[in-house]
Amino acid sequence: SVNIAHVISGHPVEPLDLDPKTRHLDTARVNLTLTDKVCRVYSLGRDRVMDSLEITRICHSLSREELAHRPSLYTVVNVNSPLQYDIPMLWGIIELARMNQVVVITPFTLAGAMAPITLAGAVTQQNAEALAGLAFSQIVNPGAPVMYGGFTSNVDMKTGSPAFGTPEYVKATLMGGQFARFYNLPYRSSNVNASNAPDVQAIYESQMSIWGSVMARANLIHHALGWLEGGLCASFEKFVMDAEMLQGVVETLKPVVVDEDTLGVEAMREVGPGGHYFAAQQTMERYETEFYKPILSDWRNFETWFEDGAKDATTRANQIYQQLLSEYEAPKVDEAILQELDEYIEITRMERRKAPV
Repeated sequence: SVNIAHVISGHPVEPLDLDPKTRHLDTARVNLTLTDKVCRVYSLGRDRVMDSLEITRICHSLSREELAHRPSLYTVVNVNSPLQYDIPMLWGIIELARMNQVVVITPFTLAGAMAPITLAGAVTQQNAEALAGLAFSQIVNPGAPVMYGGFTSNVDMKTGSPAFGTPEYVKATLMGGQFARFYNLPYRSSNVNASNAPDVQAIYESQMSIWGSVMARANLIHHALGWLEGGLCASFEKFVMDAEMLQGVVETLKPVVVDEDTLGVEAMREVGPGGHYFAAQQTMERYETEFYKPILSDWRNFETWFEDGAKDATTRANQIYQQLLSEYEAPKVDEAILQELDEYIEITRMERRKAPV
């Protein structure tokens, strides 16, 4: 498993073979039965939000009253920048705030396109749009759990395409974090890139995004694993690469323990001048656990690596994800819960198909 992922960010691919009126029923079922992570629902109208709440309630064996006192899912509400909320998104705020489920208000402010071209202006608009949604949620239900989301970046002024993992994105992320702390709110950022393949560009843009998020003290890094092509697709290989980077960052943030044992004075005495520490007692006691163990990096010398097929990081990531899939075991779900869930989904599916578009 990849436990660096703490939540599921909706469905990583859009199942175009399913009816758009009812596919949210199928994706909610998959998210809630094939993983034990907290999942995101999409705020695409009142009916879909209410369906997702009911599916979540059934999966957790809760009454509606119990669900209202136990945050069990979250949604991301994007502003239709500039300065406009769509009605389906507002319904998401209303229904989830009423049920005390987490709402992440996130303006989509691309400097030069949907926001002023200057970074100061774009982040100012982001803040105004975020505050409007946050205030609306508190009008619906004072005290409802919310997060301040930042998603300000720039565009390629030659093509109009969104750009991610840029210096402008990092600075906007840092500024958004300052606003969130000023309002004493948890902060959402993202691990984003604009590369079309899981290549070097994808990695250096993502690394910029990740460290920008860390320095901004983000509480939630959205799109953390697998994001590619500016969010238009998900990549299994990029998922593995992101897991490696995120695990490395988490390890980096752990404080260094300094005590009598870790200072290693006895090891220095044991080895003495000109020796080596491979066989030192301290090394033998700690060599299996002292260092971070990568899942993707290959530290062998060139000759050994070459003789073993000269597999680059993308090739190795492909093999790792296939191994993860082959070894996957679904969480155990009570059969009675699955039966109730499937009955609700089938009844609701028929109702939603009759509804006007």
